[in-house]
Amino acid sequence: MGMILDYLGGDHRACDDLFASAEAAVAQKNWDNARSLFDRFQAAMAHHLRMEEDVLFPAFETRTGNTMGPTYVMRTEHEQIRALLQDMARAVLEADHNAYLGLSETLNMLMQQHNLKEENMLYPMSDQVLAADRETLIRSMDAVAR
Repeated sequence: MGMILDYLGGDHRACDDLFASAEAAVAQKNWDNARSLFDRFQAAMAHHLRMEEDVLFPAFETRTGNTMGPTYVMRTEHEQIRALLQDMARAVLEADHNAYLGLSETLNMLMQQHNLKEENMLYPMSDQVLAADRETLIRSMDAVAR
């Protein structure tokens, strides 16, 4: 049986790899490649956030009866991530090297802190309280439209 921590933690790393590739392309001012890589990164992030918000968080909240705890904090941070991604999309579209790299630095710090909270607290808690439903939840997350 798979673990939520392994499944979503692995997805964090896949998103991080795309993020780093897009940032490297921007740093080299390779704008065609940067736009393509950023689009892939943004799509991967949108998919990751939907898996959590549409599947994991509701299951966790239903099981624990808590909607104002860790999932509330994660949703708030997801909104901050989405806002930064929008600003980065504009910067990459306009080939604004400095704006993109500044936003990228902010997003990197936010994502690192966010991922640590999820991987050290929320995912292990989810693996514990949702143990009986893990396989079904992972299949449901896997089925979320890309």
